Amino acid sequence: MTRRTTISIAIILALSVSGLSPAYAEVEYEPIPEFLTTPDEVESTRLGTLTFKDGYPTGDTAQKVQDELDYLHGIETFMNTIQVVSMHGFYKGFLDIGVQHNEVLLFEELMDAHSLFLTANADTPYFLSFIDLNDGPMVVETPPNVLGIFDDMWFRWVIDFGFPGPDRGEGGRYLLVPPGYDGVLPEGGYYVAHSRTNRVFMLGRAFLEDNDPKPPMDTVKEYTKIYPYVPGGTGTSIGSFLLGEAPIAGVTTEHPSPRFVNGTGVSFNTIPPNDFTHYEWLHEVIQMEPASSFDVELAGQAAAIGIVKGEEFNPDERMRRILDEAVAVGNAGARTLGMGAHPRDHFRYYDEDSAWWASLWAGGYDFMNPPGVVEDGEIKPLEDKGARMYHSRTSWFYTATGVTPAMIMRLENIGSQYLIANVDSDGNPFDGAKTYKLDLPPDIPAARFWSMTVYDNQSRGMLQTSQRYPRAGSQTYPSPAAVENEDGSTTIWFAPEQPEGVERGNWIETDPKKGWFTFLRLYFPEKAFFDKSWRPGEFELVSGD
Repeated sequence: MTRRTTISIAIILALSVSGLSPAYAEVEYEPIPEFLTTPDEVESTRLGTLTFKDGYPTGDTAQKVQDELDYLHGIETFMNTIQVVSMHGFYKGFLDIGVQHNEVLLFEELMDAHSLFLTANADTPYFLSFIDLNDGPMVVETPPNVLGIFDDMWFRWVIDFGFPGPDRGEGGRYLLVPPGYDGVLPEGGYYVAHSRTNRVFMLGRAFLEDNDPKPPMDTVKEYTKIYPYVPGGTGTSIGSFLLGEAPIAGVTTEHPSPRFVNGTGVSFNTIPPNDFTHYEWLHEVIQMEPASSFDVELAGQAAAIGIVKGEEFNPDERMRRILDEAVAVGNAGARTLGMGAHPRDHFRYYDEDSAWWASLWAGGYDFMNPPGVVEDGEIKPLEDKGARMYHSRTSWFYTATGVTPAMIMRLENIGSQYLIANVDSDGNPFDGAKTYKLDLPPDIPAARFWSMTVYDNQSRGMLQTSQRYPRAGSQTYPSPAAVENEDGSTTIWFAPEQPEGVERGNWIETDPKKGWFTFLRLYFPEKAFFDKSWRPGEFELVSGD
């Protein structure tokens, strides 16, 4: 007989002597805390009465909860995947006009309002490409005197090129490495960057020369090359081959130029949808990229509504109805954030009474922390909050594209900085039928140039009016430069018709049937912008009450 059995028999005998049956012996327990329990009926504002039988949901309640969870996951998925669906919109737009992988779309006479891009500018000639890494690493030779970034398909920063990049504006050879690559890489001769997706988006901006876009575009076409990396070639020493560490290959110094496609004046769309199509596009891009490229939490939100790598997305009638409602509410939330209208997020750059805002200053390029302070040549990071700032990310990608540390840094005389305004000095949204004016104080802090562009509230692309380029600024192309006032300040007018006595370069046309917003861009910003000693005025309603 085991000891355990002996003890059990002893307990039974003891209970019998005491006159108590083992099954009915009195045992005292602490009460279950009330906060652990669920009442048989729970009143919910959204779902009505939820019923349970001692904690187990009834069939009607279980169905209500399932519908609600699907609805909430649909909202989360829309708001938290705008960035990847926006990138997929770029990709589909390129294909629509015949621009394939490793080809370059450029705008030889600047981008205008014909092309639907999220808040693009009409000041710097763009050149853009999708680099395909499915067959291995690719080399991209970049031109001098540009600003550029490589982002992956989730709009995550890969590396800068141009002035903020390691080539520092001299042009260079960039080696883009796909996820999971375990082959030989060169010892030198390239700026090596690893991507988490098999496609990488290249976004470059050149600068006018003597107010002419042709010279910089000629430079882009002369220097830009895109071709496969050959292991063991340039960048690999003979010694590495002799030691068995790398193969050996010939050195090729001549590479063919990619195909260039001029997009100026071409009507096509790159802006993502705000309806159920969002989920369909998300499904498409998830199937195109390796599962390892996804943020597991975001992929989990998508999976909760049936969007899973390697599986079909075919929601039934119930789920389709729920997702149609979810995307409507998700879009409302994203649009509210993307218009800077959510006061709790503190997107205002100056104070809560100012229209000027920029969501990147709240979350930084990675939407984790505001950009660090630069003092005495050193970067001093701000306190790490350890949290992803979802509202900052949603706001930015609903309104704009591209992300890099160079877009949100406190360094002077490099890169560019943006401020956004959607309302007048009374807090009312801009009305295209009304006339507004904006005063910019003297000495606008932009070492290279400054500009303002007007955008359509609905599309977030350039406002389409009789002005092909809805802009004003210090450059004389593609519209006349803004004229300063006698005191050195500059006044910009926004109206459906050119106000009497106002120079053409100081007026941006609006559409009486459209709401609008604007970006103020400072290229190579100066100290007065960062310390806020220079501050733009607020928008004054002049007429159209």
